[in-house]
Amino acid sequence: MSESSATISRPQRWDVPFDGQMGAEAVARILTIAPFSQIDPSRFPASTSLPDILLNDTGLRSFKKTQVVVREGDYGNSAFFIIKGSVRVALGKDAIPAELLGRRQPEKKDFLSTLRQLWGNARYPEVRSLSRYKAAKSGAAEPKEDTTAIFLHDIPSVLKGGTAVLTAGMFFGEIAALSRTPRTATIFAEEDCELLEIRWQGLRELRLRAPEIKQFIDTNYRKYSLENHLRETKYFKDLSPEELKAVANQTRFETYGSFDWHSNYKKNRDVAPEERLKEEPLIAEEGQYANGLVLIRAGFARMSQKYNQGERTASYLSRGQMFGFDEIAHNWKTKDSVSLQYTLRALGYVDVLVVPTSVVEQYILPKIPAASFPAAVVGQRKQVSDRRDGELSTDVVEFLVDNRFINGRATMVMDLDRCTRCDDCIRACASAHDNNPRFVRHGHQIGRYMIANACMHCLDPVCMIGCPTGAIHRNALGGQVVINDTTCIGCSTCANSCPYNNIQMVEIRNELGDYILDQESRPVTKAAKCDLCVEQVTGPACINACPHDALTRVDMQDTQTFAKWLQR
Repeated sequence: MSESSATISRPQRWDVPFDGQMGAEAVARILTIAPFSQIDPSRFPASTSLPDILLNDTGLRSFKKTQVVVREGDYGNSAFFIIKGSVRVALGKDAIPAELLGRRQPEKKDFLSTLRQLWGNARYPEVRSLSRYKAAKSGAAEPKEDTTAIFLHDIPSVLKGGTAVLTAGMFFGEIAALSRTPRTATIFAEEDCELLEIRWQGLRELRLRAPEIKQFIDTNYRKYSLENHLRETKYFKDLSPEELKAVANQTRFETYGSFDWHSNYKKNRDVAPEERLKEEPLIAEEGQYANGLVLIRAGFARMSQKYNQGERTASYLSRGQMFGFDEIAHNWKTKDSVSLQYTLRALGYVDVLVVPTSVVEQYILPKIPAASFPAAVVGQRKQVSDRRDGELSTDVVEFLVDNRFINGRATMVMDLDRCTRCDDCIRACASAHDNNPRFVRHGHQIGRYMIANACMHCLDPVCMIGCPTGAIHRNALGGQVVINDTTCIGCSTCANSCPYNNIQMVEIRNELGDYILDQESRPVTKAAKCDLCVEQVTGPACINACPHDALTRVDMQDTQTFAKWLQR
């Protein structure tokens, strides 16, 4: 083995900066603009200094008038700060027709490339070309997805709803970036403008060490974005601008649990259910007065009810759902007052908005038509209107909630009675990934069903939280959680963070099968996992290969479809 052919310098966090064009002069300029000028640099450690974050985790972007900056539905890995000019937000879901947004389909392998996988894969496991890592050391900027400029013409005629203007000195896109969720609106340049794009790892460092940034963003959200959020919520759509502003002014922001919830979850995973329940922060309690409408802004919450000497899980709520509305509506319409029928607890980290009951009674309830008004709460138990558990039995719901499988957007479920252990699924996975299978046919079981150790492409992918380079990220178009092998530094943070043990650290080899070593002769490792066959024309190879229909991928937000599959 030649030293030069199988040795590389170990990858570092900022080998590949977010924007290769950023320099000391640009950083110095940013530091003269509020709120960056108000940050105390001494709060940052030398290893991740404020200038280093701006140099490596940000980039200057110029946009022409009517050019689209972000598109509704795309997954955002960055936020924006307006330096010059202004942008316009298209309000309302699907406010701009999809065909005008230039959204391309994800790139797929063609038929011949797919067929070539059957005989053209590497002979050895985890083979990499050294050239890709040597190129990364050149300091080239991180590649951007879907960078084709898109312009909107004849704007008044294409917009279906209202708009709002954001001006210099404001942030946008930070919620999608930090919560790892899709963009909620399309934003385009109102005039020629200059923006600072901030990779979400850098934004998280800024919020963590600079209270000025967090306060600035939260204040801006209340001032400019909260009304838009409420406008898209059921029962709030018919409010006038003045009424919406009055509601927003009295809405409270509340956060429960930890942003890094996966750490405590791993510690408490094996304790008794009743003890684990005590660790879940209480948001609202069964039997108490409904003193506010809870809107889930990010994260998950468990709905449970008293049962014998303990509690049982009834359902779970996630982003966009609400809690307490039925009880508030019942008490407003009838003289027979009822208390909350369920307890609501945070599952890990939950960000909520609370609209006081008096505000709901004054502005919301009088506008609901009689035909759409919630049914009265009858008896001791009444399911809230946003229940999502479909036909799933209580034990299945508790299994999904206790193991946090509710987080999955593409959870691999196996019917062990149908599975003959033929290994066709594993062989197909290996063929699609250069002879390297990306899942383990093992996992938690309930009855005859098993949740396999395969990446679930979570609604809240906590594996992304600590990644220092942004190597693990969402595909902007489909939302699949994928890993950029070039910028992965092998730190194992994502593998350690994944609550489901679905990420493996692998030692990589060159084309001759020799292990690739760093300058200290230690094997270089990379993170590897299921990518949902994002490049395959036919989708996940594991599903297509199963001859017995024993395998499926489930979006746990669509539990009715899951229930139908279980009841085949």
